Amino acid sequence: MDKKTWNLPNKLTLFRMFLVPIFVLFFLARIPSEPACDWIAVVIFIVASLTDMLDGQIARKYNLITNFGKFMDPLADKVLVDSALICLVALQRIPAWIVVIITAREFTISGFRLIAAEKNVVIAANYWGKFKTAFQMVMVILMIVNIPALHILTDIVMWIATALTVISLVTYLAQNKDVLRDID
Repeated sequence: MDKKTWNLPNKLTLFRMFLVPIFVLFFLARIPSEPACDWIAVVIFIVASLTDMLDGQIARKYNLITNFGKFMDPLADKVLVDSALICLVALQRIPAWIVVIITAREFTISGFRLIAAEKNVVIAANYWGKFKTAFQMVMVILMIVNIPALHILTDIVMWIATALTVISLVTYLAQNKDVLRDID
């Protein structure tokens, strides 16, 4: 990376990627005598999630937006959220079919971005994608802490996150349908 690319927002994005395996290690460690593992995992997940918000704010405020950031920031979000969702399926805290919908959307948008990149078009995140990411992150946090009194709230957030996943996919494709024209 050149000096312009190696800026604070991009470092935060890379830090988020670095936190993913640490999060998974604590969340799936499931040491029966150590209930703190879930709480450590949720703190790591929250810190990683906050870097997503922070890197975007810094990039926009100080005009540090780069193509690297436009590509890696959404990818880091996908890796973080999808890793957590896979762990949640393994622990039977979320239905697998919802994770399939969420993951399929992420693969579809990633493929779409690659097609756009071949045409020298960079597709940045839109508001639907940002809302989707925020709800998915809140959903994951609620599912990690797994507090029975919050079960109904967790379910509501899960359904909203799933709906926003589909809405954001349709919106991305509709707003950028020209990218799909003349594909070899």
